[in-house]
Amino acid sequence: MGRFEGRSALVTGASLGIGRACALELAREGANVGINYRTHEEAAREVARQVEAMGRRAVVLQADVADQAAVERMVGRCVEEFGELSLFIANAAYSKRQLMIEADMESFRRVIDVTMWGAFYGVRAAAQQMVRQGRGGSIVVVSSPHAVVPIAGSMAYNMAKAAIDHMARTAAMELVSHRIRVNIVHPGWIDTPGERRHYTDEQIREGAKMLPWKRLGTSEEVAKAICYLLSDDADYVTASTLVIDGGITLPWHWTQIAEKDQQ
Repeated sequence: MGRFEGRSALVTGASLGIGRACALELAREGANVGINYRTHEEAAREVARQVEAMGRRAVVLQADVADQAAVERMVGRCVEEFGELSLFIANAAYSKRQLMIEADMESFRRVIDVTMWGAFYGVRAAAQQMVRQGRGGSIVVVSSPHAVVPIAGSMAYNMAKAAIDHMARTAAMELVSHRIRVNIVHPGWIDTPGERRHYTDEQIREGAKMLPWKRLGTSEEVAKAICYLLSDDADYVTASTLVIDGGITLPWHWTQIAEKDQQ
């Protein structure tokens, strides 16, 4: 018996990367899974096939999370398929790297629409369903160290991630009386298809050497941490932020000094 036996989950941005790993880990732990995607249909259907191969039910849900009505229909479709929704992961995001003074404002707004509003629409719709069910639930918002570290060239993404951190904590406060937990994860530099759009293999290899843990994280590592937060093992955990970054937020000058001292 897995930790999520008899429960159903919805993961946004579940066709690739962290979302895909979350969908598969949820299924391994017994959950039926709603697999949201926007453009990568075949990848989403492959995730569904793997979920079903584990003996779980899957539904593939095309929706742009920046569209509130589409998100609400997606949650409704999950409930029609599975009969309930008790686990939700707000994972979908969009990033376009550009300096503020040179930014194409249409793209800038798109980052906000997907990464901030998309997370809010999903959390709101999922929470509404959990409240109607009256049995509690668990929500995880996938944020980023960008929420607290002002990384140049990523202003829209930084802004959006900072906003959803505060959104998630406020949601945790508003939903605690309904026994719905809301938590946040901050994945650091994770080896995902999204990251490989921005960096070559060589840049990733060299960049990894600069990290305190000397490697990028994996989507599977993040998924396991998210599933802990969703599970009853974390029943006393809400409004918390779990940083999964291999030490990337440590003061780098001190980590370098520590490494020299050990040589």
